[in-house]
Amino acid sequence: MTDRVVDVRLSRERAGLWALTLVIFALVVFVTWRYIGTFVLGLFLYYVTRPVHARISHRVPSRTASVTLALVIIAIPVLFLVAWTITVAIRGIRDLLGADLTAQPIPGIDTLPEISDIIIFTQSTARELLVDPSGLLSNGFGQSLLGLVDTVSGSLAVVVNAGLHMFIALIVVFFLLRDDYRIAAWGRSTVIRDGSTIESFLEAVDRDLTQVYFGNILNAILTGALGAVTYSLLNLVAPEAVRIPEPALFGLLTGVGSLVPVIGIKIVWVPLGVILLAEALLTDPSTLWFVILFAIVSVVVVDTLPDQVLRPYVSGRSLHVGAVMLAYTLGPLLFGWYGVFLGPLLLIVVVECARHVVPSLVSGTPTSGEAPSGDDDTETTTEEQMGDTGDADVDTNRQRGPDDDQDGSVASD
Repeated sequence: MTDRVVDVRLSRERAGLWALTLVIFALVVFVTWRYIGTFVLGLFLYYVTRPVHARISHRVPSRTASVTLALVIIAIPVLFLVAWTITVAIRGIRDLLGADLTAQPIPGIDTLPEISDIIIFTQSTARELLVDPSGLLSNGFGQSLLGLVDTVSGSLAVVVNAGLHMFIALIVVFFLLRDDYRIAAWGRSTVIRDGSTIESFLEAVDRDLTQVYFGNILNAILTGALGAVTYSLLNLVAPEAVRIPEPALFGLLTGVGSLVPVIGIKIVWVPLGVILLAEALLTDPSTLWFVILFAIVSVVVVDTLPDQVLRPYVSGRSLHVGAVMLAYTLGPLLFGWYGVFLGPLLLIVVVECARHVVPSLVSGTPTSGEAPSGDDDTETTTEEQMGDTGDADVDTNRQRGPDDDQDGSVASD
């Protein structure tokens, strides 16, 4: 009887602990979903920064210092590049459609005064202050100043909110880079057994996220930025008749085109070149030199340079190309701007679950084999392309952390 009472008490205590755990887990899921875009952006930055941090950590003794250095070198510039890309894309699309075809101005993007307008306002105010200070009030200076302050304050609210989300994303990256090996050690000591299905599933998800985030998406962002800068510079020497319409927007579209298999960014610059050629022939044939220059620069700088220099270091392939393209397309449509990061994440979870978890459930035996490649030609993964040293560094930091942390202390932090 006593043993039965003890078992009942232990069962009740265990049930209570499970209930508490489920409540805490539900709260974590709720908070994460409310800020899902911020957390997914942080996850993207983590996978972008991790290979670089693996190299830095072997040269900087303090793990906290190495993480901070990796954030300054990689994560923060990439974060501002993503924000600049989104801003330029929104402005370019609105300008291309025309002000009469768009909705109300977007705070923080359309309502933010241009730097040139602020400079002109400051110069005219200073000139009138020196010549006739009393005339400022009669010329409506107060109303102009209040209007400028109102516009800037409305825009700053959006900018501050965006900055707060970017700061949270950086915090997520910082602690993932610094403590990822501790999270892995906790998982292996509690719920993950060596050679188990869940271990093979999580390792496959980690490998695929490295490929997609560090490979495809980073390659698209850098290619788009290169295209935007290149086409904007080309427009400085372009004749009026054949100027590139919205050069920054079309440059960013080259990054999107880099995700298209076989064709690549030719899907963007070739039709644009045909349009410029038609305009030159119909308006002023003497401007054909710019069309030729545009084609040469597009082939050499925007098309060939990323493929030959950037892609070999950041691109790998173990997922089906069609499925990845579907995730890139449906993600933003379903979730918004962060869908470009969340869509591939959901795809990877589903695909690797089908490869590892489902066969294990059906057969009753754990599966730990390598996943089949989504293409006929075999390619190495991103971290393997970073070199054997980089791969060893990543594995070391993910599984056990730095040597002076083996006792569980935080002395190296």
